[in-house]
This record gives sequence, C-alpha cells and structure tokens, in this order.
Amino acid sequence: MRSYSFLFIPKQTSMSSSLKSLSRYSDKNILDISAKKFGIVVSEWNEQVTESLFSGAVETLLMHGAKKENIFRKNVPGSFELSLGAQWLAELEEIDAVICLGCVIQGETRHFDFICDAVAHGITNVALKFNKPVIFGVLTPNTLQQALDRSGGKHGNKGDEAAITAVKMLGF
Repeated sequence: MRSYSFLFIPKQTSMSSSLKSLSRYSDKNILDISAKKFGIVVSEWNEQVTESLFSGAVETLLMHGAKKENIFRKNVPGSFELSLGAQWLAELEEIDAVICLGCVIQGETRHFDFICDAVAHGITNVALKFNKPVIFGVLTPNTLQQALDRSGGKHGNKGDEAAITAVKMLGF
C-alpha cells in the first residue's frame, strides 16, 4: 500500500513555454530505471515533429539509465489513436510506463478542439484504468513553427519532458 504525504505548495504563476525551455527539469527524485520497461506510442501525423519528440524521449530515458532493449515503440496513424495504442501497451504487465507522443496543429475548424480533448481524456483514462504512468506528450501549437520550436528547437523538446515525467511518476 502506498503512503501519501501532502505538502502545501504556494500557487505560482505559470510560465509560458515561450519564456523557457521545455527540456529543463529537476533531477530530484530520479530512481534507478535500468530494469524498467517503457512503451512509447508515436503518432505518424506531423512526422517531422513526432520523430523529434521520440528522439528526445529516448535520449532522456537512456541518459537516466534505461536500457535500449527496454524501450518499445509502436506507431499509430494520428494523435486520436494514441489512446488506444497506449491502452494496448499499458495492458502488458511488463510495461512499467507508457509515453504518448503526438502533435495536433490548430487549423481553421473546430477539429483541433475535438481531437485535443479526446486525446487528453483518453490518455488520462488509460492511466487510471491500468494504474501506471501514461504520459501526455502531445504538442498542441497554433503553427508548425511553434511545434518545431518545442520539438528540439529554441524551446527544447517536449519529448524530454514526457520521458522525465514517466521516470518521476515511476518513483511516486
């Protein structure tokens, strides 16, 4: 049984990623992940962006001790399919955490809103259903340039952030 302790953290104003790098994070509470297995689900849509997210996630996992043979990749056609891909990986007992990587760029219709909402809820539901970390590493920018800036460009790499989130959640 897990024990929980709660700490009051004063509310901080959020900082836009335009003001910081997504690849900066605290090294506190990083556990040994050498025996952990990670599933990474990658959307094929906006491939230039998602491949960079994947590279960042893998690099971060390896840097923190994951073994290359313990990182499993599955592709899905688009971000909408990330939830089901995550579920298929999460139901495997040997997978300790799942990282979902995608990119939905704002268009001229409400399609963006429906997809983003469905993906966020779907990924959350998979995590709750399987009681393991299932990480939302999905960019939702207004433009392709913003996506590139957040997938290895001037604002770092959201793939790094998704990977370190998985690592930290395993130590919760």
